[in-house]
Amino acid sequence: MPTAAARVVAVDLGASNGRVFLADVGRESFAFAQVHRFWNGDVRTGRHIHWDVLGLYRGILDGVRTAGRDGRLDSIGIDSWGVDYGLLDDDGALLGNPVHYRDDRTLKVVGPVVDGVGALDLYRRSGIAVAPFNTIFQLVAGREDALFSLARTLLLIPDLLAFWLTGSVGSEETNASTTQLLSVDGSGWDGELMSKLGIPQGLFAPIRRPGERLGPLVPEVLAEIGLDYPVPFTAVCSHDTASAVVAVPAADAHFAFISSGTWSLVGVELDRPVLSEESRAAGFTNERGGDGSILYLRNVMGLWLLQESMRTWERLGKGFALAELLSSAAAEPPLRSVFDPGDPSFFSPGDMPSRIAQVCREHGEPVAETPAQVTRSILDSLALAYRRSLRAASELSGKTVDVVHVVGGGVNNTLLCQLTSDACGLPVVAGPVEAAAIGNALVQAQALGTLRGGRWAIRELVSKQAELRRYEPSEADGRLWQDAEARLATGQTSPGSNGRRS
Repeated sequence: MPTAAARVVAVDLGASNGRVFLADVGRESFAFAQVHRFWNGDVRTGRHIHWDVLGLYRGILDGVRTAGRDGRLDSIGIDSWGVDYGLLDDDGALLGNPVHYRDDRTLKVVGPVVDGVGALDLYRRSGIAVAPFNTIFQLVAGREDALFSLARTLLLIPDLLAFWLTGSVGSEETNASTTQLLSVDGSGWDGELMSKLGIPQGLFAPIRRPGERLGPLVPEVLAEIGLDYPVPFTAVCSHDTASAVVAVPAADAHFAFISSGTWSLVGVELDRPVLSEESRAAGFTNERGGDGSILYLRNVMGLWLLQESMRTWERLGKGFALAELLSSAAAEPPLRSVFDPGDPSFFSPGDMPSRIAQVCREHGEPVAETPAQVTRSILDSLALAYRRSLRAASELSGKTVDVVHVVGGGVNNTLLCQLTSDACGLPVVAGPVEAAAIGNALVQAQALGTLRGGRWAIRELVSKQAELRRYEPSEADGRLWQDAEARLATGQTSPGSNGRRS
């Protein structure tokens, strides 16, 4: 029997913070509130960059404790970024802090792996575009580490946290698809590829699907958070992009999505993967989405460019509020200075304005001098990258696109949303901001029986309740975007960056 209402906790982990949300979900409505927020970020120790995974776990416990004070909890679910993992020994103990995807240890192995397997064969096996931080390259780079020989189980970040909460071992499929080691047909892990690369097949846990119930939190966790009743854990679309796309408030299938945050994931939703050589060369990836769908997307370096620029200005004693920067950037001449956001020099933390200036010099573009000019250059360049990516996604997949849905933190960047509409020549519907957490919560509600109908029922409910803003393209700007695209094409060849939103 369907339950009349569900009270669920959605944990959404991103590259700079973690959030814990409490959702009360009925059959025709939901109430959604953030109950806890905590820091997340990179921690450098010695030669490598790590995640503070114990800090994340503590933040989750604090959030669930807060959520449980005012009523009974029916379920908990976790989503996060992809590719990163923890290794466990025979006793289930974590072998060191998980390495951050921005660590450069993989750079030396990407070429040999791709050459050894074959670029097209690797693509057709997994559907995933080559990116230096993909789990496959992290594992090849890490094989010689002393701890690797002690590893018996590999768990991606949300699966590791779920293991600590429930004692249950498994790999949820949407996040598993980001490893480049999951068979593209959904049949399971690619043991043949692992064997070829010297990656132990026994490391990998059984695949789970979104909506599976893992069992209750273990007694030690219940005691820690002060609850005296069983609290089930539900596997959701644990890759945050997949959770976000589940909550896109689309009316029909003719939509494109931009999951906009630190990274921008730009693409369309399909029933089957696109595995052509043209698709591989264009840098498109086929990740698993809700209800077995395929998220055919390109990873574009996102608001990381602006975030790092703002950190640089703050270190120099010239900090700016985001609203102030956007207001001043809007007054700057459009498309004066554009660049490819996928340039490799932008990947690591550091002085982003200086790096952008250098790339512009190398390609004959005017150099942005002021913070307002740099901000406008970043946003124009991102919108141009979205234009190129969405056109390519439509052409390569055959998918007709009538509207672009922007979800995630980029929804609050009103200038970028308008520029995206102008660049793509399509309406943009922006919202919800917390799409990943909402998708997380509503998948849990479906697992509990409160909602029926898969991702389209979720989308209908979100469209009725979410705060949305619509942007229409400016016809007067069409030629400006064409000219800027032509300038970019003459000096830059990268089809798009291979980054990851989180």
